[in-house]
Amino acid sequence: MGSCFPKQLERRKAISTERKVLHDLHQSVGENFPACAYRPPDRKNWIAGINPEKVHVNKIVWPGTHDSATNKIGIPCITRPFGQCQTMSIYKQLVTGTRVLDIRVQKDCHVCHGILVTYHIEVVIKDIKKFLSETESEIILLEIRTEYGHQDPPDFDKYLVDQLGEVLINQNDNVFNKTILELLPKRIICVWKPRNSPPPKAGGPLWNSMYLRDDWIDTDLPSTKFENNLKCLSEQPPISSRKFFYRVENTVTPQADNLVVCVRPVTRRIHEFARLFITECFSRGIADRLQIFSTDFIDEDFVDACVAVTYSRIDHGKA
Repeated sequence: MGSCFPKQLERRKAISTERKVLHDLHQSVGENFPACAYRPPDRKNWIAGINPEKVHVNKIVWPGTHDSATNKIGIPCITRPFGQCQTMSIYKQLVTGTRVLDIRVQKDCHVCHGILVTYHIEVVIKDIKKFLSETESEIILLEIRTEYGHQDPPDFDKYLVDQLGEVLINQNDNVFNKTILELLPKRIICVWKPRNSPPPKAGGPLWNSMYLRDDWIDTDLPSTKFENNLKCLSEQPPISSRKFFYRVENTVTPQADNLVVCVRPVTRRIHEFARLFITECFSRGIADRLQIFSTDFIDEDFVDACVAVTYSRIDHGKA
């Protein structure tokens, strides 16, 4: 116990120092990127608002949520704080402007985050269908994976096609250079990532894991995550030549050796610096690589920042 206390003090000092690094950078450079003041007049239909005839898939900065379906995970006030990464339902996230969903499932088709479990995948599908029925031009990138340490739901690929087949966009490298209008009336790019089952086949209605990539940096230190996100992004091909989606997650992760292990107080160490990250992408000449930007506890300002960069690319040819 005696050796644990000094270690915790060191951890707290490291976290405080790293937050100060980001605060100082924010004070120095601010939030300045093309069209940064742009706010979509209708977040529910923001892709339609930019113009589906002009918006190419690879020009979009897709606002995403990390562990999207965890708003009701676990037991309220007991286990939920350790696994909840979003407070909004899937439908509410989509209405707010989210266009990339990260869904984790276990063998019985219930959504989970680690050992914590929540509602059946049917709840997610129902919310998605409701949103699609109320909009005409919004495209969703739906990633569904079997959670680490769990088994694949039986015949889950067939289930997804049965539920969403009419709106699924077939796996095809040419999609990245198409406009939204050219994809319609199809509405969903669905990436299915099983652990043991065969991956989706080329040309089929589901996309395999190679089409949605990221570099997961497992840390609760905000500046470390911020800089590693920039480094990993800089190593990616530009969106103009990329035939896969690349995700950057503006999150930090609770660590077992730290006293603070609830998601919200940990992830807010970096949450406020989303616009600073975009600013640094432009400053460092790597904004042409930014494509999917995800967060815990998504809010309107995060969505607006992503839409603003998309708007600048469409209307002004920036990045």
